[in-house]
Amino acid sequence: MNQQLPFESGRPAPAEPEFEVEIRRSARRKRSVSARLEGGRIIVMVPDRLSAREEQRYVDDMVAKITARTRRSRFSDADLARRAEQLSRTYLAGTARPAGVRWVTNQNSRWGSCTPATRQIRLSHRLQGMPQEVVDYVLLHELAHLLVPRHGPRFWALLEGYPHLERAKGFLEGVAHAEHRPEPFADDVEGVDEAD
Repeated sequence: MNQQLPFESGRPAPAEPEFEVEIRRSARRKRSVSARLEGGRIIVMVPDRLSAREEQRYVDDMVAKITARTRRSRFSDADLARRAEQLSRTYLAGTARPAGVRWVTNQNSRWGSCTPATRQIRLSHRLQGMPQEVVDYVLLHELAHLLVPRHGPRFWALLEGYPHLERAKGFLEGVAHAEHRPEPFADDVEGVDEAD
């Protein structure tokens, strides 16, 4: 099943987020300018030869692009709950039904977590601004934990139908590696003993 789900929140975009901007000049960089969002900061890489005026123009342009992309990808807790329902219907036959889904700011070492006993799912605010298929993967991953708490063959079989599975996993592994973080889904289920 290679189905794309549209995401419609029906809400106006939130106010523009403010980011700290770090400019990195490089003598090796000849013409290209690039930027990325890293831990709440926008890192802009520019050639060393640029004048202050040229640098400011490029930085403003790159910050505007990243801010617009981030704004488009953010949505509320209610939007997350609706998205969870869509994903459950599409990929899990509607069997995963969380009691609540919300963004949290206290999960800096994992992307998401769920507590099967209370059926609560929490996604790290660090996912905001990442591609939609990556956010969907983390949400689907936590939904699957409502059905199978451990990362065994039954668990991964539930996710096989998601067409962006490997790409999303690779994206998150790359982010975790770049940030020197441990494997982000190692302990994403709360209230379940390892012996279970």
